[in-house]
Amino acid sequence: MARVKRGVTSHAKHKKVLEAAKGYYGRRKNTIRIAKQAVEKAMQYAYRDRKNRKRTFRSLWIQRLNAASREHGLTYSRLVDGMAKAGITIDRKVLSDIAIREPESFAAIVAQAKAALPPELLKAA
Repeated sequence: MARVKRGVTSHAKHKKVLEAAKGYYGRRKNTIRIAKQAVEKAMQYAYRDRKNRKRTFRSLWIQRLNAASREHGLTYSRLVDGMAKAGITIDRKVLSDIAIREPESFAAIVAQAKAALPPELLKAA
């Protein structure tokens, strides 16, 4: 059986890791052992932060909606409750976008949500 030389495959593997480590500081960018560790850690951070980004954006949309709805005399939670009771199903991302880009449309949505709420909740707000 012929002898298998593995130089080509290991060179390709190393090249892939070093390409991913491009732009790193010091030996992390050109020493395979250190670059491999750095790239693996970077991949872990990237995976984790893709999840966190969703969390962060949802939080941002909620803050924007709270600020916009308070201008119309409602809190965020009352707005969401009123929308649910009125049968309006718009997600937070789109609703936040409407609040910023189309204030008149948002005001109409808030008015519908207010109408669906019982009057005793509106007095406290």
